[in-house]
Amino acid sequence: MAGGGRTRTRPNVLVTGTPGTGKTTTCSLLADATGLRHVNVGELVKTKGLHDGWDDEFECHIINEDLVCDEMEDMMEEGGNIVDYHGCDFFPERWFDHVVVLQTDNSILHDRLTSRGYMGAKLTSNIECEIFQVLLEEAKSSYPEDIVVALQSDSVEDISRNVTILTEWANIWRPRSS
Repeated sequence: MAGGGRTRTRPNVLVTGTPGTGKTTTCSLLADATGLRHVNVGELVKTKGLHDGWDDEFECHIINEDLVCDEMEDMMEEGGNIVDYHGCDFFPERWFDHVVVLQTDNSILHDRLTSRGYMGAKLTSNIECEIFQVLLEEAKSSYPEDIVVALQSDSVEDISRNVTILTEWANIWRPRSS
């Protein structure tokens, strides 16, 4: 149950993983299949200015986690969201009914990131993050283990299977009793 004492009637799902694991593709397809709202946190940060500047080394905005959470609070309380972001430890635990960590084989991930223009420290850091399963560990330490699931995301077939699995989950989801 989200804050405010109101029970959500639709689930909130977090889809996380290293950049290049297929989060946005998976979330878009899942939103189409379920009617849930796709919330791309990176885009939200850019369009609403929810950042503290630019990181030249990693070529990305430095997000202001407090501003992001403030911006998202009402929609998360309402429910029906698929949140797409490469981090997860700053979101309130109460927001999510399911946390999905997408994982990709390192050689496939390397090719995907290189094709996006990643190089140097940005490429190395993201590959190491995947090798050491940083996001899976972050999810497990931030949310109840029974709502965290890791799904392989190496191919179009994997993404399709993951969307099917998550759609089935969303269709049978019911609010937890207090």
